[in-house]
Amino acid sequence: MIDVHYRDLRDMLENTEKLYRDEVAYKLKFRSEIVGIKYSKFIDDIKALGAYLLDLNMKNNRVIVISKNRYEWCVSYLATVTSDLIVVPLDKSLPEEEFYSLVERAEADVIIYDNIYEDRIKKLKENEKTTLKYYINMDTDLNKCIEEGKVSYSKNNCKYKKVKIDNEKMRFMLFTSGTTSTSKCVMLSHKNICADIEQISATLDVNKDDTLLSFLPLHHTFECTAGFLYAISVGAKIAFCDGIRHMVDNMKEYEVSAMISVPALYESIYKRVWKQIEQGKREKQVKVALKASEALLKVGVDMRKQLFKQIHETFGGHVRFLVSGAAGIDPKVAKGFNDFGIIMYQGYGLTETSPVVSVENIEFARNGSVGKPMKKNEVKIDEPNADGIGEILVKGPNVMLGYYKNEEETKKVLSHGWFKTGDLGRIDEDGFLYITGRKKDVIVLKNGKNVFPEELEALVNRIDCVKESMVYGGKDKDGDVEVKVKIVYDKDAVLDKLGVIQDEELEEYFWENIKKVNKEMPTYKYIKGMILTDEPLIKTTTNKVKRFEELKKINAAK
Repeated sequence: MIDVHYRDLRDMLENTEKLYRDEVAYKLKFRSEIVGIKYSKFIDDIKALGAYLLDLNMKNNRVIVISKNRYEWCVSYLATVTSDLIVVPLDKSLPEEEFYSLVERAEADVIIYDNIYEDRIKKLKENEKTTLKYYINMDTDLNKCIEEGKVSYSKNNCKYKKVKIDNEKMRFMLFTSGTTSTSKCVMLSHKNICADIEQISATLDVNKDDTLLSFLPLHHTFECTAGFLYAISVGAKIAFCDGIRHMVDNMKEYEVSAMISVPALYESIYKRVWKQIEQGKREKQVKVALKASEALLKVGVDMRKQLFKQIHETFGGHVRFLVSGAAGIDPKVAKGFNDFGIIMYQGYGLTETSPVVSVENIEFARNGSVGKPMKKNEVKIDEPNADGIGEILVKGPNVMLGYYKNEEETKKVLSHGWFKTGDLGRIDEDGFLYITGRKKDVIVLKNGKNVFPEELEALVNRIDCVKESMVYGGKDKDGDVEVKVKIVYDKDAVLDKLGVIQDEELEEYFWENIKKVNKEMPTYKYIKGMILTDEPLIKTTTNKVKRFEELKKINAAK
């Protein structure tokens, strides 16, 4: 944990070059071999591409970047913003029509893209509505641009060398995932992003000896700020995940020591770990070891790595900690990882806050919470109820400038420097923040009682054979609102457990388990309706359920 101050990302990169130029920045696969790319090459490529971009005749000074997580994405992103140009990172998984729509809304001059988008690019070139003038394919054009940029950079009159960044102007255009409605475009500045990096640096302990596995899409501000820019600022190494199926193998071969991801992934991994324990008939042995470990910890002896060596080796044996964000994680899962000696920290943030607002660390951790607000952030609860729960408001240097060309929506969420998150939560007497759900997702019953879907989903997801779930408010036969759940079951797990996949058996099995969940709840929170499916819920690329889309789908099927 270090205290630093950066005026802008160019300033941050210059500091990284001074301290870590000879260190490895990226671990990449080349013909099945792992090779290291040093910071010297990475930064030289950024400077060269920046010089190239500034030699182009741009009107709007905006650059779209779209691809899978790869080295060239990182170079393109930092080359853009350190040139005082505006970067527009787009979701690599955008449906075709939405892709065209966002390209038009971005009003960009340049698009830097992965070769897989070549067909879409051909259509863009025919589209008179876009402002695009330059198309750079990462696989066929980018190296040529960098080589041309090196020539430009070598000249005394190079524009890139003379750039002065206005750290308070919009330089980042980030389209939200649109879990409840049409995506908005968040405007951020260098000041916003750097404030967040500084606060993360003062909270987490990542250094040049660490390797971070980049799994979440880089266009998403959580991975971009916390998993990429923060890692670069401290000279850490970055490796790219080959996909969820290869994650465990990647953690071993890259010797990963830290990772940032979302609850859905960690919850899935945790379930898989326990399944392997049960299949190996080691359940009793592990439970005894957990009790012994707990007793030893009480007297200051930590034997978790030794007692659970096999589990640690599953993750490569180098993991120091995991960070979970973007949504609340089941406290049982977080505690479970910690009990095995794989430290898990929870964090909280939004695109509009660059994104991190709060995070746990080795000094401040409390199961179920998302840590304490970072030191430059003010957090308060608006109109708390009797349980202290209300809307979370955030104020600080990382809060966005507003929504692009959407003054109406900006006014709804920004007031006197305070950002209305739309999330509900509470702050305990020690200053720890707890997230209870989204304001828009709360189920309001006829008697005025509020039900938070996330609370019930955490319990439903613990049921054997459940992949994921969504709790929602539906109408009963009298038209009153009641609590219902949509369950996505695991076909293979059902076959292992029940031996059949038939409607009656499935209904009976899951209803029996829903009754057990209900017993843990007050009567008004009882789940009274259920939909079963093996089709995944509609989600964003960071695994957030698009509740709005799911509810439309449920209502259309009636």
